[in-house]
Amino acid sequence: MNLIRRGSSALPAYRPASFEDQFGRMVESMFEDFFAPLAQGRRGLGNGAMAPRLDVTETEKTFEIQAELPGVEKEDVKVSVDGQRVTIEAQCRRANERREGETVVYAERTASSFQRSFALPTEVDDTTAQARLENGVLHLSLPKKQGTEARRLTIQ
Repeated sequence: MNLIRRGSSALPAYRPASFEDQFGRMVESMFEDFFAPLAQGRRGLGNGAMAPRLDVTETEKTFEIQAELPGVEKEDVKVSVDGQRVTIEAQCRRANERREGETVVYAERTASSFQRSFALPTEVDDTTAQARLENGVLHLSLPKKQGTEARRLTIQ
């Protein structure tokens, strides 16, 4: 089984363990750790929170949004809508449980937070908006606000 990295590199992320390849993995890991802050800056925010990836689609009456929030429980998600502005905040708390007699060999999973705010082209009716979290993906259905159309003023 080969796992392929998402992103710019098409190199396999998993390689069979062999003595000759240990040095190569160590060097690769060192470079990944060194350049991680730059990659974080591309997807992350200044406060350490990552910006979740989004898909936004528009229908005649709604905006449909899917946001990736891996490992997040629904109790730890907060979505707010203010006019055209949508804000998604979430926390992923992973407990590093250690059992007696168990030694951690390598641990990368830690607590993380997600935050993203964006504006939609029109205002959203927040009273009928819906949200659900399935398999690490937040699904938002945000109906467009039925506002009054622009009216033409008579010049006197």
